[in-house]
Amino acid sequence: MAGQVAEQAAGQVAEQVGRVLEAVFETVAEIRSDTAALLARVRAEGRRPVSADLAALRPGLHRRLARQELVSGVGFIAAPGLLDDVPAWLEWWQSTASGEVRPLLPDLDPGRSAYADYTHWDWFALPRDTGRRAVAGPYVDYLCSDQYSLTLAVPVAAAGGFAGVAAADVYLRDFETAVLPLLRGLSAPAHLVNARGRVAASADPAHLAGTLTRGPDFAAVLERARPTGPDPVRLLPCAGVPLVLVVGGA
Repeated sequence: MAGQVAEQAAGQVAEQVGRVLEAVFETVAEIRSDTAALLARVRAEGRRPVSADLAALRPGLHRRLARQELVSGVGFIAAPGLLDDVPAWLEWWQSTASGEVRPLLPDLDPGRSAYADYTHWDWFALPRDTGRRAVAGPYVDYLCSDQYSLTLAVPVAAAGGFAGVAAADVYLRDFETAVLPLLRGLSAPAHLVNARGRVAASADPAHLAGTLTRGPDFAAVLERARPTGPDPVRLLPCAGVPLVLVVGGA
């Protein structure tokens, strides 16, 4: 009976964590929809998009920053070669501590030493390579905020191909505020990991946020979308979002 109660409690926590991030993914999905529609309009005009076209996304990005308290930055990151006038582009906006909304302006000239090549980062590579939504991090976001962050991202398609990703940043401290009380309420140590085993939040001192949990195939757990793992370790996918709740273990 005690085991059943613990299993039910872990399942409820996995669902609650999923709901926390699902609200952010809904925002990201709206950005993807707006971007895909914009690229389709440009294509219907018989031309390739340019960076100036993406300015049409800004009113919606600003509204979503104001609406979604958990989100610190939002935008669209173009696949290299998508735009006709620049090799790469981030249409990215973030909120400051004072509530001001400002653009991110990285150096995206591959001929310069400060070039910020984003194509190898998980928040871009995972959606590109899998075609699915992804949670990247936590990591120190040197490109945007210098804060420990998570990035939630989904692929954007245009003309049947990969056009880039729509994404949102969440400061780790805000995510932990939302989920740590849930993890601490369980009867066994618990932490959350992404598809690559990176710990996204933890109430287990043996698995600190930002470290890698090795061993289980967390991507496979997410693919199966059902709990797995031998006692005393349980792996529970979090209600449709790409995080796994790990309960118990060393």
